[in-house]
This record gives sequence, structure tokens and C-alpha cells, in this order.
Amino acid sequence: MNRWQRAWRHLCSTGWQARRQFPAVQLKRLERRIAESERAHRGQLRFVVESALDWRAAWRGMSARQRALQWFGELRVWDTEENTGVLVYLLLAERRIEIVADRGINRRVAAGEWAGICAEMQRAFAARDHVAGLELGLSRIHEVLLKHAPRDGESFVNELPDQVVVR
Repeated sequence: MNRWQRAWRHLCSTGWQARRQFPAVQLKRLERRIAESERAHRGQLRFVVESALDWRAAWRGMSARQRALQWFGELRVWDTEENTGVLVYLLLAERRIEIVADRGINRRVAAGEWAGICAEMQRAFAARDHVAGLELGLSRIHEVLLKHAPRDGESFVNELPDQVVVR
């Protein structure tokens, strides 16, 4: 896809598309599951669903990974006590999924595990079951964090909001 096509795709995409595919009732259910998951391990989770990049970012060639890293910083996912923040980013216009984990988690989890979770989510999204794709991703990330960062009886402190960001 050339620069013009990419910018046009993003220009034509708006936030209502993400809100249509992820109704508020289903997002609230996902947010409850995020809160439950965090009580079992030391990870802190954030989910971002974005319809499209700003047309200027698309024109400059910003990748989904770069945008995920930008969200990682803006939402301060990096700013947890044990550096155990994990961001799941979905860019609908490009059908891209990115998982960005802070250094406290990345020391323990191989990049291939994150890529595998993204691939599983991608299959659910390809079947047009977007909410199930996010829930599947959450379940798989939950398993990874239970294995690599269990709570081990430590008290729970919710350091990041559980709300899914939809733009």
C-alpha cells in the first residue's frame, strides 16, 4: 500500500467504527476481566482500540508498533513499581495487533510468546469476532503472567486504570 492509500484509509476511518465493533456493555465485561486478572499476577494491563492513525501520522509512515509505543508512554504503562505493565494495542484500519511489555516482564517472557498471542487474536479478528479476540488475548496474557509473574501472596495494588481506551 502506498503512502496515499494508507493516508486515505486512515482519513476515512473514525472512532465510531471502533465503538460500533466494541459496544460499551462488552467493554465493561472486558474491563471486569482485566481487574480480575490483575489480582492473580503482578502484571498491570491496558488495552487500546484505535480506529485509525491520525492522517498526518499515516502520511509520515508511522507503524502500528510505533503508535503502540506512543500509547505505552502516554498511558504511563511503563510507570509501575515492578515495571510489569503490558499494553495491548489494536489498530483497526490496518488490522494490526501489538503487545508492548515493560522491561520487568520482557526479561521473563520471550518475544515469541507475545507474537503467538497476537496471531491467535488476529485469527479471531479475521473471523470478525473482535470482542472475542480481545478476550482471547486477555486470557492468553493472563496465563503468561501467571507463569512468569505470579502474585505469590503479595498484596494487590491496582496501579493503572482497567478501562479500555477506544478511539
